[in-house]
Amino acid sequence: MTHQVLFLCTGNYYRSRFAAVLFNHLAAAEKLDWRAESRGLKLGWPGNIGAMSRYTEEKLAEMGVPFDDFRHMPLACRACDLERADLVIALKEDEHRKMLAERFAGWEDRVTYWHVHDVDKAHPKEALGEVEQLVRELIREISVAKNI
Repeated sequence: MTHQVLFLCTGNYYRSRFAAVLFNHLAAAEKLDWRAESRGLKLGWPGNIGAMSRYTEEKLAEMGVPFDDFRHMPLACRACDLERADLVIALKEDEHRKMLAERFAGWEDRVTYWHVHDVDKAHPKEALGEVEQLVRELIREISVAKNI
């Protein structure tokens, strides 16, 4: 049985998309029975042009991580996405806890929160570097748990 992690951010354009693509790449390399998806809690930001942030695409290309399967337009989170995930991670508690409470009451306390700033408070290179580190730590935790 494949386990699923769901990464959430605001627009499903930048942070959560990077986290899911990187997670899937690393999980496959480690032969873990986990797969990631990503969704947004509030789509439609005017500055989000195209399917995925150019910063996300540039960072993944620089790392040699393929992302063709994730070149779709941003996807909004639905209740069924939350329900089928074994682990839900929202990329920034200050942004996403309230959005979850408003749209999916009760889920705000069932989600793991990271604290990665969006482009309004951190340069994308810094934020994506932080997401990379957190995803790598998550992969290590899952690998260790698998071997126990």
